[in-house]
Amino acid sequence: MSQPPVRVSPLIKLGRWSLLLVGIAYGAAHQSRLSKKEEKVREIEAQQKVVRDAKLAEEKQRNAQAEIRALEELSKPTPKK
Repeated sequence: MSQPPVRVSPLIKLGRWSLLLVGIAYGAAHQSRLSKKEEKVREIEAQQKVVRDAKLAEEKQRNAQAEIRALEELSKPTPKK
């Protein structure tokens, strides 16, 4: 009871396949461009990470020294009157 499928024009088939292939090519080119851009961003972030880590280590050391000084101040005996 179902009808046989309609024949699709060869021109329409060609158009569909052409658009599919163009879309795949565009996607590949776009992905390549984005990958290169992301690689540059990661390089910059890696360089900044070295500087940021050095600053954090320096700040951590400064905080540790300040804490030691504060503890030394607290542990000093108070003069009795």
